[in-house]
Amino acid sequence: MEEQDREPIIAICLLAALADGERTPEEQEQFARITARLGGDEVAALVGRVQRGELKVAEAAQQLGSRESRRTAYEMAVAMIYADGEANLRERDFLTELKHAIDYNGTDGVESLHEEAASLAQAPLAGPTPDASPPPPKGAPRASQPAIPAVSHDTALDTMIRQQALLAGALELLPQNIASLAIIPIQMRLVYRIGADYGQKLDAAQIKDLLGVLGIGAAGQVLDGVARRILGGLGRGMFGRVLGGVMGGTAGMVAGAGVSFVSTYALGHAAMQYYAQGRRLSPADLRALFERFRGDAEALLPKVQQEIHAQSRHLDLSRLLATIRGPALTPDS
Repeated sequence: MEEQDREPIIAICLLAALADGERTPEEQEQFARITARLGGDEVAALVGRVQRGELKVAEAAQQLGSRESRRTAYEMAVAMIYADGEANLRERDFLTELKHAIDYNGTDGVESLHEEAASLAQAPLAGPTPDASPPPPKGAPRASQPAIPAVSHDTALDTMIRQQALLAGALELLPQNIASLAIIPIQMRLVYRIGADYGQKLDAAQIKDLLGVLGIGAAGQVLDGVARRILGGLGRGMFGRVLGGVMGGTAGMVAGAGVSFVSTYALGHAAMQYYAQGRRLSPADLRALFERFRGDAEALLPKVQQEIHAQSRHLDLSRLLATIRGPALTPDS
């Protein structure tokens, strides 16, 4: 991405984040916190212009210098729009306006991008836990399943949480922008499965409320990922404090892998404690618990970075998305 394309892409993503016109106080706080990490007076001024309605999508689109940057802007805007679920009328109108502003004619897979994003936004909760393992070669005989030693309930959940956190991190390393959007249904399905194991009947709204209490709402996660991809790293200091300096000066996508691993790991373990205690923790206690597990995840991160990279190298995104979009199953399936 060319340097001159970064600011208009950020502007388009901010406009997409505000397109529905319905910002709750919690969303506004999260929005301000994330955009503050973008750093620099010029970014702060840009955010102010967007929030005051002084910058329109057509103006930002005209500043994009290449077809690649226009497609990137559109992909990231789609990710922002569908982060919270199905696009409403205002959001669909925004994407139509953006599509016209960047002169897309529908021949570059734009419609399939909409379909992928919409299907992820509507992914069933009660489905199989996604598996990042590579499929066996065609024609290979089905291996016999070895005997599985008995493990405790908590150990089994610990293993599932770790696996899903590794998968979330691996998704951030893929070049496709749509990959990051898959992290949200993975996290929601993880919480659903944990709740089901403790006898809780959860719906999507309840799980989104839990994520919001913990400060990892869907739109905020996507905006965070967009910022990392656009700005390309920690060079301006905007993400160093996310992991307490764990990631050092590594590139933005690697930093994103760490952030997603940490947040998913902490979310899973906080949810496990929350539902084990019958959902009796106060929001303040729940946030404190999440912070404690985030510290554990940050300490674990250097030990699992190679596993995250290994998963990303053989991760079949199409196969994974098909699993997430698949028909709903019972919690025990």
